[in-house]
Amino acid sequence: MKRLCLAAFNGEPMCFAHVLLNALDFQAKGCEVTVAIEGTACKQVEEMAADSNPFHGLWEQVKEKGLVSGVCRACAQKMGSLESAREQGLTILDGMKGHLPLEKYVNEGYEVLTF
Repeated sequence: MKRLCLAAFNGEPMCFAHVLLNALDFQAKGCEVTVAIEGTACKQVEEMAADSNPFHGLWEQVKEKGLVSGVCRACAQKMGSLESAREQGLTILDGMKGHLPLEKYVNEGYEVLTF
């Protein structure tokens, strides 16, 4: 089974939504997939949690399937979404000087795709 880590860096809502769509698509096609959230994409953690967000349902699907492996602590703090990430029960990762370490995924056999 192919193992994929979709590393979301871009905070633009449409780009982030495509990460979520791809995560669901890869999983539906039999891949083991995880989403790691870094950079300005961390602001989407809070924005997509709002019921009024047009991508809220997509975000909830990805979370319900357990596809979000972690959110960068440093970037979530900078983007103002750290508390929201915690409230949503997301794992906060900071093993690389406060940031999410992609090396962790490589060591676990994931192919890392960045968005």
